[in-house]
Formats: sequence, C-alpha cells, structure tokens
Amino acid sequence: MTPAALASAVDVDPKSVERWIGGRMPYRRHRFAVATFLGVDEGYLWPDALPRQQVASASESEIVNVYPHRWAVPRDAWGRLFATAEHEIGVLVYSGLFLAEDTGVLRTFAEKARSGIRVRILLGDPDSEHVANRGVDEGIHDAMAAKIRNVMVLYDRAIGRVDGIELRLHDTVLYNSIYRADDQVLVNTHVYGFAASHAPILHLKHIPGGEMVNTYLESFERVWTQAKPLT
Repeated sequence: MTPAALASAVDVDPKSVERWIGGRMPYRRHRFAVATFLGVDEGYLWPDALPRQQVASASESEIVNVYPHRWAVPRDAWGRLFATAEHEIGVLVYSGLFLAEDTGVLRTFAEKARSGIRVRILLGDPDSEHVANRGVDEGIHDAMAAKIRNVMVLYDRAIGRVDGIELRLHDTVLYNSIYRADDQVLVNTHVYGFAASHAPILHLKHIPGGEMVNTYLESFERVWTQAKPLT
C-alpha cells in the first residue's frame, strides 16, 4: 500500500499519510478510517492513541464467560468453538488428553484442515524437565509424560496424515493452556497443586481496542516459534 493509494482511500492529502508514517498522530476519524480500510485494529497501528481507561474497558468487554473449572465447561462448547473457525485453530497444552479423546473435535480438526483452515497443535515434550515438574506438582509424577505419549498416538491415528494439521512439541513452563478459533480463545489458567481440569477457564473474544486476547495469541506464537515439529 503506497502513501498515495492510502491517501486516496481515506480522502486525505498524500503528504498527511507521509507525516503519519513519520510519527505524527492522525485525527481519530482518520485513524478509524485507515484501520477499517486496512482491516486491522486502530490500537495495532497506533498503540498509544487509545487512553488506558478505554483499553481497560475494551479488554473487560472481551470476557464472554468464566468457568470455575475446566470440567464445568459444557462438553459441546469445545466443538462449537472450533466449528466457528474460518481461518485458524490453535491448541497449546501439555497433554490435553480430554480433547484428543473427543472424536467429534478430531473430526472437526480434519474437516477444517481439508477446507484450507490452518490447524496447529502444541504438546509438551514428554522428555522435558518442565513436564516432569508439572507431573510432580499435580501428584501424578511420570503419568504426565505418559499422557502426552498417549495423546501423540491418538492424534497420529486420527489426524496425523491430514494435510494442513501441524503438530509440535514445546519445552516451556505452561502457565495457561490455550484453545483458539480465530479471534476467540478458551484459556485454562493453571494453579499450583491442582490438575488442569480443576482450574478456571476464561472464554474470551477479541474486540477492537481490547488487549487480553492478543496477549494470549502472542504467547501462543512465541511457544510455536521455538517448538520442534512432531513427525
């Protein structure tokens, strides 16, 4: 996008666009017009433009629901979440055994991938020190690594040969499990000494100006970048 083309699209002088690129803050109506035309959030282009109070209010509005425990999430909610995806599905867990055992979710992953939607799954490396520590913290010790290996087999049998589905192993301290469908996420917070199924779940949906969803999506990308492909 050239400055002249953008200027024409939002009805300003090209020199104004050049000044924006140079660091000058546009008027709010112009920020909104540019963000709408480019299909991005205003806060992405000009992070300092929105007052903190407005960012906080928008972020609070991203909260769709809060569940006290993962087991309290309706079973069909997981399938509905992934079924809404039109661009991308992402899963960041250590094992996420409950998901790998859900044939409906696995079928959705395969159907979405075949339709061109990117599906990325991050599992904990069963040989990782962090996985071993999580097993100790939850009181299941080596069972954590065993659960991950079980999940690897389940995924391999069900979707391992479907084009468009990528699996990687990560070696990070997992503060939250993240389940993503485009701009919606279910975030399973982790609490020391408790299994993930007993920890709370946040259902979030991104809205313009909000920062909560973007924070979790950025975290997902960081883990993905350093994870190793599972062949």
